[in-house]
Amino acid sequence: MNGTDQPDPVIARPGEPEFAAATAVFNLAAPVHPAAAVTVRTVEQVRTALRRAQARRLWVRVHSTGHAASSARPMDGSLLIRTEPAGPVEVDPRTRTARIPAGTRWGAVVEAAARHGLAAPHGSSPTVGAVGYLLRGGVSFYGRRTGLAVNSVRAVELVTPDLELRRVDATADPELFWALRGGGGGLGVVTAVEIGLFPADRVVTGAAFWPAAHGPELLSRWLRWTGDAPSAATTALRVMNLPSVPGIPPELTGGTVVCLAGVVLAPTADDPAGAEALAGELLGPLRAVADPVLDTWCTTTPSAVLRTHMDPVDPVPVAGDHLLLSELGEQGAEVFLQVLGEGSGSPLVNAELRQLGGALAVPDPAGGALSHLDAAFAFTAGGIAVDPITTAAIRSHCAKVRSALAPWDTGRTAPTLVERLDQPQRHLSPEAVGRLDRVRRRVDPFGRLRHDIPPGASTRY
Repeated sequence: MNGTDQPDPVIARPGEPEFAAATAVFNLAAPVHPAAAVTVRTVEQVRTALRRAQARRLWVRVHSTGHAASSARPMDGSLLIRTEPAGPVEVDPRTRTARIPAGTRWGAVVEAAARHGLAAPHGSSPTVGAVGYLLRGGVSFYGRRTGLAVNSVRAVELVTPDLELRRVDATADPELFWALRGGGGGLGVVTAVEIGLFPADRVVTGAAFWPAAHGPELLSRWLRWTGDAPSAATTALRVMNLPSVPGIPPELTGGTVVCLAGVVLAPTADDPAGAEALAGELLGPLRAVADPVLDTWCTTTPSAVLRTHMDPVDPVPVAGDHLLLSELGEQGAEVFLQVLGEGSGSPLVNAELRQLGGALAVPDPAGGALSHLDAAFAFTAGGIAVDPITTAAIRSHCAKVRSALAPWDTGRTAPTLVERLDQPQRHLSPEAVGRLDRVRRRVDPFGRLRHDIPPGASTRY
């Protein structure tokens, strides 16, 4: 996003085609309603947009794919800037780094890295914007080996509210670099990031599904395995009520199913047999409970990991919730299935326990405002919010689940997993929040981007 030969961007109002394109979001249940919107591809277009916002006395908001729309503050009185990539992902195989233009989806990053036998700590969907995911933390299926995705960020390019293009890293404005990595935004319009990659030519990945009747034994065995699981494996246990729609295998839509999905990395880059052995140790005891109705686990290339989680590729209306949980034990497992398993009446399409620990729990000495998660599991849940009645049922059941899991709720959250604005959010220490406020006062003294800051990331707004 460095070109200067692009025309001035169109600042669009509601009802105009450019407005609809710039405000499009992935979660159709969370449309955004700014006063104006613009799509930008170059640094000069970003500068123009910021000038127009200042001239019109509008706040500034930023997004790319709109996956986090449900957790964003209202956009009344704001200019929404949508970033789209101006060029391709640039991979340097010698340094094992990639430069990612803002607006780039993870699918493009994975493909570019895979050409060199490398991988990135990406999300579960190919359509999620890489930059927002990275700077908000990122809990990857490689996370227990690599840590939070934000720790892979080596440099950030952004236009700050004073219209300056800055490239910050560990030596160039390290305080701003610290704040950008997990601090919650409100610091400028990011135009590109540089991240570190890691060798990964082959991985073991997939998902296995069983009828919900086997849920108690499957969950019990999986929880015991997670107690001392190798960091090469990152897995998630899911309770799913899948609809009969194109793309979903029919054997999964006849009732509630329990799924075990994840990724196992080889102990070394050239040892796929080692990954297969680790996966066998995990899956063997689960397959012994009962034959899965569908089992896609196999040795394959890293690009296949983007299909492991079966995330929808087209926009959908979703409502849900998120918690970070401590170790559940037998009692927690029983409660989890009581409110989410077979016979619970759950309207949720997906209720997931994602395995944390490993490198995800280790603070990075060179990290930013958020560099680790102190929890055993990330709980996420969601349902298809097709109408007000269904939406109300989903929210009511999420509240029931939140209450039931309260004894194991750490009170903290992972920013990329937060499902709604009004849920409790706490991923930063009070000391970090105070430090962030000092950085924001320096780079945005008039608070033009203050509404882009999520709850809990500032004491000022």
